[in-house]
Amino acid sequence: MTLQQLHYVITISETGSLNKASEVLYISQPSLTSALQDLEREVGITIFHRSGRGVSLTNDGVEFISYARQVYHQYEMLLDKYGKSGNLKKKFGISTQHYSFAVKTFVEMVKNFNTSEYEFAIRETKTREVIDDVKTLKSEIGILYLSDFNRKVITNLLKANDLEFHKLIDCNAYVYLWRGHPLAKCSSICFEQLENYPCLSFEQGSDSSFYFAEEILSTNEYPRTIKANDRATMLNLMIGLNGYTLCSGIICEELNGTDYVAVPFRDDSDNPNSVMEIGYIIKKNIILSKMGELYIREIRNYLQQNSKKE
Repeated sequence: MTLQQLHYVITISETGSLNKASEVLYISQPSLTSALQDLEREVGITIFHRSGRGVSLTNDGVEFISYARQVYHQYEMLLDKYGKSGNLKKKFGISTQHYSFAVKTFVEMVKNFNTSEYEFAIRETKTREVIDDVKTLKSEIGILYLSDFNRKVITNLLKANDLEFHKLIDCNAYVYLWRGHPLAKCSSICFEQLENYPCLSFEQGSDSSFYFAEEILSTNEYPRTIKANDRATMLNLMIGLNGYTLCSGIICEELNGTDYVAVPFRDDSDNPNSVMEIGYIIKKNIILSKMGELYIREIRNYLQQNSKKE
């Protein structure tokens, strides 16, 4: 088994196609197929299902790719620190719940590097996928939050996947809505005031757990709810339907625009507040890359500078 073979199968898994992978790797498809077959014979498993629509990982393949990414990631770290990698592009990716500050920080970090020499990726995605991406090293860093409600479940899941959580900041709950909303000018908003408006939340998928909700206070009973898959759709629903969501209060006007406000949530005996402990997750015993270190430094600075409400 060689590092080149590991690089090949990782690329195939990311592109979902032998043809596309061969184009990315600049080798012929027959040569790539031959290398894959040699590797599968050596390890004694079938890594990919082949079909007319492309390739997909087998159950054995999912586990193999997880280990392959870890080994190849360490190899790339060695090249970054000690080797002359030539034309090999260094990769860096993060996966995050839907936080505009995470995207803004990513933008500022990328400005420090020559994008012709690096391959960057940012994935705003579901909570479980954030965890899975870091588990398999598809992303080096994941951004999510813990609360009194989800802490035990998420912490156990991280532990089971050999991941560790590092705190960035504590935030109280805020109601996020558009400036034209009837409640936008309130100094604070309680749950009773929100009953006539739809609560917007991010869809977590068909196998979603109650504990994977991105919105704080997800255990409350909301008479009206609407699911969205991306931040742009959610912002449109805020304007079109006078919808609202619950957030950290740390918003990026440069990315989301100035048409939205975050108003402090006022709790009561039936609907107590809860603290969002926002942090990042990484694989245990992994040394962060230069890009990873810079990203964490940038996000800490951004959160400290933009959390005056907290």
